[in-house]
Amino acid sequence: MRLMSLPINTLINLPRPLLLRPPSRRPFPTVAFRSRSLLHIPVVVSRNLCCYRFSTMTTTVGVAEEEEGKQSKLSVELKDKIEITEKEREIFDRLLGTLRFCNLDTQLRVAGGWVRDKLLGRDSDDIDIAIDNMYGSEFLDNLKDYLASRGEQVQGDTVIERNPDQSKHLETAKMRIYNQWIDFVNLRSEEYTENSRIPTMKFGTPKEDAYRRDLTINSLFYNINTGSIEDLTERGIDDLKSGRIVTPLPAKATFLDDPLRVLRAIRFGARFGFTLDEELKQDASCEEVRVALGEKISRERIGNEIDLMISGNGPVSAVTYLSDLKLFGVVFSFPSSSEPAPSENCGSLCKAYLEAMWSLIHTPGLGKFSGEQRRLALYAALFLPFRKTVYKDNKGKLIPVVNHVFKFSLKRKTSDAETVINIHRTTDRFLSLIRSLQLKICTQLDNLDWANDILEHWKTISVDDPEIPETSKIRVLTGFLLRDIKDFWRVTLLTSLLLSTVDGKKEDQETGHLDFQLDKLRESYLTIEETICELGLDNIWDVKPLVNGREIMEIAELKGGYHIREWQQKLLTWQLAYPNGSAEECKDWMRQVKAKRQRTE
Repeated sequence: MRLMSLPINTLINLPRPLLLRPPSRRPFPTVAFRSRSLLHIPVVVSRNLCCYRFSTMTTTVGVAEEEEGKQSKLSVELKDKIEITEKEREIFDRLLGTLRFCNLDTQLRVAGGWVRDKLLGRDSDDIDIAIDNMYGSEFLDNLKDYLASRGEQVQGDTVIERNPDQSKHLETAKMRIYNQWIDFVNLRSEEYTENSRIPTMKFGTPKEDAYRRDLTINSLFYNINTGSIEDLTERGIDDLKSGRIVTPLPAKATFLDDPLRVLRAIRFGARFGFTLDEELKQDASCEEVRVALGEKISRERIGNEIDLMISGNGPVSAVTYLSDLKLFGVVFSFPSSSEPAPSENCGSLCKAYLEAMWSLIHTPGLGKFSGEQRRLALYAALFLPFRKTVYKDNKGKLIPVVNHVFKFSLKRKTSDAETVINIHRTTDRFLSLIRSLQLKICTQLDNLDWANDILEHWKTISVDDPEIPETSKIRVLTGFLLRDIKDFWRVTLLTSLLLSTVDGKKEDQETGHLDFQLDKLRESYLTIEETICELGLDNIWDVKPLVNGREIMEIAELKGGYHIREWQQKLLTWQLAYPNGSAEECKDWMRQVKAKRQRTE
């Protein structure tokens, strides 16, 4: 093991690192650096991994929490090594090979999230390369030339142009190699004129670039050329250890530079369970930043951040921050014609529903939800207070306000809006069945507005067959409901149960105080789920009709139109009432009903 020094331009204002070369032919060394004291690092080399090790002694730091009026302690234990996977090693080999092949005097650094996640012991496929002396598109051309010389094919590449009006100040080049997308950008510094918030971009030093990053924990670099970790703000590692979300520069200036950073700060705080700095929270909630977020940032970028929050492991904390920092109405922008108008503090009520749903879907034994079901379940709970809120579109048509939030405020998929609205619409229907499904007897099922036609069809069946059990009505009604909501029926059941606890009570939009009695809800859910499965209704939407449209037209002597749909509903009612019935029995019943109608007429 021998001590090596690094070129002076490698680490800006950073104490000289110790490079510890492992007994390996890999080009990447094990790395340590001094912060305030000498760090002693053991050398460990894996056959498949190259390790970059450095001391990360755990520290405990007091964090001011004004809302609690007391000091809380938070500490984060960082990994004592950065482990480079085989695929990452091959990628870095190709990048360094490009420098040699094209004779480039260029420093390549992995920036931000990849370094942070590796130190936290998490896998990361977010490789962003910062380049010190050329644009990302220029390096991309050189990389393609090098790969071509090796007979290797580029899997894909593109260049995303700058868009300063939307706070997209950097050109970003992207390439896919080894089934991994990698971003390439130049190091930057920015200058502002007195009359413009759009900066003049120029190449910057690594330190200047680090200070322009959104958060200190995202300002760390891994220098591929030297195999060293660079903490150029001199606080990235400390803030990572102490679990603090802080901006390298004053928070307000950082947010006005790119207001999306407010949402990123919230997302990372929620994701890692870190504490937002008090100055950061104060500046994030100021009117100037809130206006900038609403006006400067595209709705697609806002929607992407919100989706990452909801899909992450801390959606309740994220929405709590959005509400507390007065950003809820900015992010989930509602039409001015919304009726009833959302209250100013509606975010607290939305958070209460979200928190209850989050607790329910993470109950062991409550069933497995796919990632998509989980995501839309949380959105359905979040927007539950607005399930009956509508607005008028340009044609004067009343539209659910949730549709506007998804399609215009967040620019999400149309299918997301449709699914959540369908969940909301189906909750009232599910509520009317909950007691019967719990007790396994029919209770108050004779006058359901949403099921008048279905109940009439069932009565027709029961008149012809007095022995049909009354409980078959439960199966028929539940079957129709599940065929509408399909594999989101469990999500809809949970949503309905949340509403059942406040049924008849006034939702307090000012405080969000609701007693959901989650233990009782869990018990009810398991009972109802068991009943539905006992009735053989799980996946009922996949069951094909016993009689198809052509056969209906032949037996009923129809040419098309509304009467076919009416017969389809009648026959489905029969099929649900008689789960073991055959197609021929169903057709015979249809002929009997048709004959009886003809005699009556």
